[in-house]
Amino acid sequence: MHPVDLAVLAVYLAGIVAFGAYFSKSHHTIQDYFISGKNLPWWAIMGSIVATETSTVTFISVPGYAYGTNLTFLQLVMGYMVGRLVVSVLFVPSYFKGQLLSVYQLLGDRFGGPVKRLASGVFLLTRSLADGFRLFATGLVLAAVLRVMPRTDALARAWLPDVDPTFTILVVSVVVIGIATLIYTYHGGMTAVIWTDVIQLVVYLVGAGVALWMLLRAIPGGWAEVVAVGGAAGRFQLFDFTFTLTRGYTFWSGLIGGAFLTTATHGTDQLMVQRYFCAASEHDARKALLWSGVVVFFQFVLFLIIGVMLFVYYTQHAPAEIAEFTRDGRLMTDRIFPYFIVRHLPTGLVGLVLAAIFAAAMSTLSSSLNSSSAAAVTDFYVPATDARRTDAHYLRASRGFTLVFGIVQMAVAIVAIWLSSRVVDEVLGIASFTNGLVLGVFLLGTLTTRVDQRAAFIGILGGAAVMLWVKVFMGVSWQWYVLIGSLTTFALGWGASLLAPARGVEETRAGR
Repeated sequence: MHPVDLAVLAVYLAGIVAFGAYFSKSHHTIQDYFISGKNLPWWAIMGSIVATETSTVTFISVPGYAYGTNLTFLQLVMGYMVGRLVVSVLFVPSYFKGQLLSVYQLLGDRFGGPVKRLASGVFLLTRSLADGFRLFATGLVLAAVLRVMPRTDALARAWLPDVDPTFTILVVSVVVIGIATLIYTYHGGMTAVIWTDVIQLVVYLVGAGVALWMLLRAIPGGWAEVVAVGGAAGRFQLFDFTFTLTRGYTFWSGLIGGAFLTTATHGTDQLMVQRYFCAASEHDARKALLWSGVVVFFQFVLFLIIGVMLFVYYTQHAPAEIAEFTRDGRLMTDRIFPYFIVRHLPTGLVGLVLAAIFAAAMSTLSSSLNSSSAAAVTDFYVPATDARRTDAHYLRASRGFTLVFGIVQMAVAIVAIWLSSRVVDEVLGIASFTNGLVLGVFLLGTLTTRVDQRAAFIGILGGAAVMLWVKVFMGVSWQWYVLIGSLTTFALGWGASLLAPARGVEETRAGR
């Protein structure tokens, strides 16, 4: 690792932290801290949406997926685009009917406080687990950088002599990235999150483009060889029309399951919905959401093509190096792209591409911390405190919750070091398991008037029981989880309402 690369990486991290912290001066209320005064341009919100759903998992695991299989991941992305259309029609109008800081306030208005707090609690648990895994994935990259530096293993053994140095280096990596992200999110709030997201989007797209260009130069036959070798190995296969519930990345699981997944994540998850709250109007929010789908599609094409090129490079021109990311006969696909970056890019470019990977990670993690704080403060803390508390008090509380969730996610990432080497399915599986339940109760609130608080609870609890059974006994791909969970929750809630006298929406609110 050349000092120039370390300097590029250090300057990037320091610059992002300083830039994000700068916005702390503009915050006087929790409305400023969480929704930026509703005056951000749609294109910045669009960039933030893309950057937030593009974590390090995307940057390193998606190329790894294409390396080991093909381009069928794009079928899931097609579902993502369909889901955005559903959200723009079904949910976005309701976000601008009041002054919302948390999307779960809509459930409170419809079903009462207990349902709101249950949905918000599920979100907080899911975010802490899923984004802890994402932080772990980024730690893998920084650990790869540190391992090639002189005396790193010796220092790790000297610090903790009874611990595997690989584990020690990973822990240090997770803590460094976590603290850097926490600092600017703590001070700058959502304004810092969105504007740093825009910068980070540019950085990681440039970094990915540079990596692709260097890969193309490293393959003697150029793009023609990539097409010939990749095509012969089936790496350019795009569609798989097999219909099965047990295998992911088919056309049906991608289009249908992906549409339901995005309807949940972009329509009922505070992480994404909070960005729409920052828009000046419903029209701007819808425009940001739909254009983000176009950018995300082409972005995934870029990452998958990088994966195919890595396959051609290592199988045809550097097969001896494959052992470096193979353990016990199993290919560690998440480590292929980071390995290539550290070992084969020239001085200066290594630092740039590593900065791009960190940009992808920090954009998602910062969003997670701010949205988790928004849900905790709005759905739990404010209702439980004296209404006479000042704006300054709630602003301090908001920053305090940001700090708490930062520590929690770092702890999850450290635990994840023991649990997984391929994290993309872990991350998406966690989100898919719970998002279906929340989407189901939002559909009950949006599409029905008869369902009351009791029926909504029955739907959520019954949906959770069914999902647990599906997870443990059925072997169903995670890509079907949101579909199964949302339809089950909706059906059980609706059925429960038919067995009880109709109370209606107003009675439900009155009994809150």
